Amino acid sequence: MIAWLAIIAGAAVLAWPALLNGYPLVFIDSVSYLGHTLFPEWPWDKTAAYGPFLHLFHWGWSLWPALAGQVLILSHLLWVTQRAMRGDVTAVGHILLCGALAGLTSAAWFAATLMPDIFAAVGPLCLLLIAFARERLTRPELAWLTLLGAFAVATHLSHLPTALVLVAFAAFVTRRFAPPLRAALPVAIAVVVLVAANAWAFGKPSLSPHGAAFLLARLQADGPATQTLREQCPRAGWALCAQLQRLPMDSDRFLWDSDSPLNRAADGRPIAMGAMRMAPEASAIVGATILDHPVEVVVAMARNTLAQLERFEVGDTLGSTHLSASARRAVEDLPPDELAAFDAAAQMQGRLPDLAAPFVAAHLPMLVLSLPLLLVALGLAAWRGDRVRLRVLAGMVVAVGVNAFVTGALSGPAARYQARIVWLLPLGAILGLAPRFGSGLTDEERIRARMTTWPTSSPSSSSS
Repeated sequence: MIAWLAIIAGAAVLAWPALLNGYPLVFIDSVSYLGHTLFPEWPWDKTAAYGPFLHLFHWGWSLWPALAGQVLILSHLLWVTQRAMRGDVTAVGHILLCGALAGLTSAAWFAATLMPDIFAAVGPLCLLLIAFARERLTRPELAWLTLLGAFAVATHLSHLPTALVLVAFAAFVTRRFAPPLRAALPVAIAVVVLVAANAWAFGKPSLSPHGAAFLLARLQADGPATQTLREQCPRAGWALCAQLQRLPMDSDRFLWDSDSPLNRAADGRPIAMGAMRMAPEASAIVGATILDHPVEVVVAMARNTLAQLERFEVGDTLGSTHLSASARRAVEDLPPDELAAFDAAAQMQGRLPDLAAPFVAAHLPMLVLSLPLLLVALGLAAWRGDRVRLRVLAGMVVAVGVNAFVTGALSGPAARYQARIVWLLPLGAILGLAPRFGSGLTDEERIRARMTTWPTSSPSSSSS
C-alpha cells in the first residue's frame, strides 16, 4: 500500500506542468492520435498504438484520465528502475527522485504532454531492465515491462531503431543469449503489431509504408537527393523532375506546405495527401541517392546527428501555433466543459512559454552537471563490479546517442526530439551515485558487509 501511495504521489509530481497549464499539454500532432478514435481517422504518418492508448483512458469524455495514466506508468517505471539499480526503493526516495526529474529536467514536460514522446525514454528503460536486471524483477514485473516496452516501441517509428541497437548492445556486453533475447521480445511484438496494422489499414505489410517521404525530405534539404534529381531528370521520369528548380527547400515545407512539390503538381493542381501518394517515388529517389552519393549522405547524417545532440531544450511544444486548427479540432468532439477548459488553458492563451521559462531554465545546468557525475557513476560501477548498474547506465547513454542519430539524421534536428529522452542522463547520474541496498550490492560487497558484523574475538579470549 505504501509503495502504491508513493507511486501515485510521484505521478502527481510528474504531472505538474499540466496543472500549471490548467489542462494536459498538447502538440500539433496530438490531433492525429486523438482523431484516430474520435473522428475516426487513421493517420498515414503515425503508428496505430498511441491513439487507442489515449482512448483507453479518455473515452470521449476528458483528457485528464489519459494524462493520469501516462504519469502513473512513468512513476511506476521509475520505482522499478530504482529497485533494480539500487537493490530496493523507499517511498521518500521515490518522491524525491520524481521531484528532481520534474523540477530539473524535461521529463515532466513530456509526461504531461499527450504525445508518444515520453515513451522514447520509457522504451529503453524497459529493455535495459529486462536485459540486465532480470534477477531483481518479479515475474509480473517482467511481463509488464515486456508489454510496456513493446507498446513504447510501437508508439513511434523513431523508437524502433533505438530499441534494435539496445538489443545488439545487450548481446555485445553480456556475450550471452538470454539477455538480448529478453530485450528482443518486446521489439518483436512491436514489429508484428506495426506490420499487421499497416497491412490492415493500407494493404501494405510494412513497418513504414510511407516513411521514404520523410527521408527524401531530409536528403533533398541537405543536398544529396537534389543532386541525384539533377543528374537523373528528366530521364528517370519522376514527378519531382518537373519542379526540380524549387529544390532544395526546408524539409518541413517540403512535407507539409500546401504548395510544396509533394502537395501541388507543376500545373498548380493540388495533390491530396501528397507525401503519402509520393512515397513509392520517394523510395526510388532515396535508393538512388544512397547508391550514387553515399559519402555525401553519410556526411549529412553525421552533421545532423551532431546538431541534434546540441538541441534539447523544452519550448517548441509549449506554444499555441497551429493548435486551433489541429488539437482543438479533436477536443471539439469532447463535452463542452472540456473544450472550454482547453481554450482557457495557458497554452491556448499563448501564456505557457512565459510561465514555463523560469522552470525550464534549470534544465541545461542540470544536464551539464549530470554528465561528469554520470562518468563518475560509470567508473564507480565498473570499479565495484556492479554489472547491473554499469550496463543500465551505459545503455542509457547509448539510447540518448542513438536517438540523436535517428531523429537528426533521418528526420531533421529539432529540440523536441532530443529533449524527450535526454533526461535519462540526469536520471542515470542520480541512480548511479545513490546509495545501494542489500540486493543491489555485489557478491563481494555482501561478503565484506557480513564480515564486519562478525566478532573479532570470543568473550573468553578477551577476558584472559
